[in-house]
Amino acid sequence: MAAEDDTGNDASAILGPDALADWDPDDQLGQPGEYPFTRGPYQSMYRGRPWTMRQYAGFGTAEQTNARFRSLLEAGQTGLSVAFDLPTQMGLDSDDPLARGEVGKVGVAIDSIDDMRTLFAGIPLGEVTTSMTINSTAPILLLLYQLVAEEQGVAAEDIRGTTQNDVLKEYIARGTYIYPVAPSMRLVTDLLAYAAKELPSWNTISISGYHIREAGSTAAQEIAFTIANGLAYVRAAARAGLDVDAFAPRLSFFWNSHNDLLEEVAKFRAARRLWARIMRSEIGARNPASWKMRFHTQTAGSTLTAQQPHNNVVRTTLQALAAVLGGTQSLHTNSFDEALGLPTEESALLALRTQQVIAAESGVTRSVDPLAGSYYIESLTDRLEAEARKLIQQIDNLGGAEAAIEAGFQQREIEEAAYSTARAVDSGDAVVVGVNAYTTDAEPPMPVLAVDPQLETAQVSRLTARRAARDKAATGAALEAIATAAAGDGNLLYPIRAALETGATLGEVSTAMRGVFGRYQG
Repeated sequence: MAAEDDTGNDASAILGPDALADWDPDDQLGQPGEYPFTRGPYQSMYRGRPWTMRQYAGFGTAEQTNARFRSLLEAGQTGLSVAFDLPTQMGLDSDDPLARGEVGKVGVAIDSIDDMRTLFAGIPLGEVTTSMTINSTAPILLLLYQLVAEEQGVAAEDIRGTTQNDVLKEYIARGTYIYPVAPSMRLVTDLLAYAAKELPSWNTISISGYHIREAGSTAAQEIAFTIANGLAYVRAAARAGLDVDAFAPRLSFFWNSHNDLLEEVAKFRAARRLWARIMRSEIGARNPASWKMRFHTQTAGSTLTAQQPHNNVVRTTLQALAAVLGGTQSLHTNSFDEALGLPTEESALLALRTQQVIAAESGVTRSVDPLAGSYYIESLTDRLEAEARKLIQQIDNLGGAEAAIEAGFQQREIEEAAYSTARAVDSGDAVVVGVNAYTTDAEPPMPVLAVDPQLETAQVSRLTARRAARDKAATGAALEAIATAAAGDGNLLYPIRAALETGATLGEVSTAMRGVFGRYQG
């Protein structure tokens, strides 16, 4: 019988007589929850339960962010996602001269265990999962989180969440690196080894394509550069003596969901299939859980416009739907006012409600893989996988992700793609509603969340008090132990934990390692 489209028409009459030759969906696709996981990592997907709804939040002080977390949990959010300010991401304490003017601006300031206690006060860490978007200082933030969870009496196996811990993409697309590539990779693998032994339920890396796409990459480049980074982590861990099947099941990914709805759906399916094939056939992982790509998705911040910002609600909804149709395990929806400033409480709630409407009212959760078998979706999936595999081969030919980064390969590819997109917008070939088409002369003012300028002064005062209250000799000795360990080859997370327990700050720990490793000069 001839294949038909949704209207009952003969699909070959629309696509051409040879379009469906030798194509059988039942043979090509496999089943959900089975290798190569094109149709999803789990058999029942959202028919079992919806994706985890996370809203990325963090601003100002730990106390302010704690209040936002509580309000989102009360509104039905099912997981926490922490945004840290730039000094925290860069290994700087809030009183560092380089941190001046940036404390609490794009995320929450965390200097010591006191801030981490305040951030999660009254939130049962044995009952929620927490994602932390942190890379260069990921080991420090994970250990602070573990210490606070232990203070709450949470068992190690019940401490659940994710550290992004994907430092390679910082050199490619984002820039919040501290150390040269080699010691940064050591910290990544040390965290992998530590969590495998001490935190069995923790997702140790969220290998991020999100920022690669935000920098201007294409969908195929997002897949390729992200998977190439993932392979670099897997190979580095193997060189460090770790069994791939001991840590790979805890790896996760973080994808961007952009505007082209159907291409994005195909992107997620292609990425999942490509990872499974490489992990099984090329890496040699034996455990099916090591082949299975689980991922978080965030809607595309780079598509949000300051002009006619309410249009961003529509953009975010389409992007969120693409992520759901593509089989994401958790999702963050951007707030419509983020092109203007930090989200207000009202806009963050609307972003969460967007997910809840999709889950409860759209009907898409009734099918495991709603678009499976669509000729267009399957051909897009095949094309994106083939394009991504070609790029990965180019990276391998250069010596792998680290060597390709040093040669500037990924950076150049992204720059060229971003330039092409910018030219298309400037010429009007690519329409951005409200920006280069359908514009208005006057727009009503929008409320914007303002960060109190006195916040930095208060944060520095708390930090000064923390330093005065600790055992100075014990902290100094613990920091010296970190430097000694950095000069050797032992796992750094154990001496870092010991230093944090004495009251050492994030900046002091980072400085101890920087004295040995040096600073990356990009």
